Amino acid sequence: MEKKKKKILWGISAFILLVGATCAGAIYYYLFAPQFYPPKTAYIYIDRDDTADSIYNKVQKQGYPKSFTGFLWMAQYKKYPSNIHTGRYAIRPEENVYHVFSRLYRGYQEPMNLTIGSVRTLDKLARSVGNQLMIDSAEIAKAMNDSVFQQQSGYNQATIPCLFIPDTYQVYWDMSVEDFFDRMQKEHQKFWNQERLDKATAIGMTPAEVCTLASIVEEETNDNPEKPMVAGLYINRLHRGMPLQADPTIKFALQDFGLRRITNTHLTVDSPYNTYQNTGLPPGPIRIPSPIGLDAVLNYTKHNYIYMCAKEDFSGTHNFAANYSDHMKNARRYWNALNERKIFK
Repeated sequence: MEKKKKKILWGISAFILLVGATCAGAIYYYLFAPQFYPPKTAYIYIDRDDTADSIYNKVQKQGYPKSFTGFLWMAQYKKYPSNIHTGRYAIRPEENVYHVFSRLYRGYQEPMNLTIGSVRTLDKLARSVGNQLMIDSAEIAKAMNDSVFQQQSGYNQATIPCLFIPDTYQVYWDMSVEDFFDRMQKEHQKFWNQERLDKATAIGMTPAEVCTLASIVEEETNDNPEKPMVAGLYINRLHRGMPLQADPTIKFALQDFGLRRITNTHLTVDSPYNTYQNTGLPPGPIRIPSPIGLDAVLNYTKHNYIYMCAKEDFSGTHNFAANYSDHMKNARRYWNALNERKIFK
């Protein structure tokens, strides 16, 4: 009888151990063994409209799981549908369910690179940022065009492009509009350090004026070594009280950036951006200038040139002149080259 009881106890114990081992094995396999096998690190994007089901679909589609059972276990146990966090999340090759699910559940995002480009218009900037972040481009455009926001930031409708410093920044994909502009203001302050502010003061310009001139310089030439030369020419004109006579400002006034030849008819456009009819700088930048363009103005080349004309070889660089006679010689060579190529507008 005693032996029979012992056998029964041993049998029960063995069964419990077997069940326990099976459960432990299952838990290890479904939660802690490698389950995700994307070809390379995959990223899923969870936005405000996502539901638990849509997230499960994204994880399965991007993560190539061997088994998704453990993920669903964790989601049910942790009540994930009530704890969804927006953001950009990584799934790395041979990761287990526990690590992947924990990141989503706790909102542990992967930062991403946000590129602010040197673009011509605020609408294009808003579209670019909207294509990169969860923020809708309409939200960004609305904030940029809000007069209260502009005033609080120290700008107006014409100068608000000066807020942005083109570069690539690490951010979180689901950052809010407020966070986006806070970051842009911090980067602006970082760029405009005391050294650069002192250089602007030495030229007799505010940062916004430097930005405005830099935008013209960058529309005039794509050749970085030439930019300080072009900046020096325009500063010479400003100091002499001469109109800038910058063709890119005419294109901006007309909102026709495809013009290749500016004619006398174009020069009659009634606009504060017409630098043939108005002296001094236009009301604001005609594009968002790059740091290279801004530094080209702050470190402009000192010379006596007040005229320039595109080179007749269409290299994108310019011939410079200190007097009108030499300038007209340069201009005629360029006009002849345009005529030879039948470029009339």
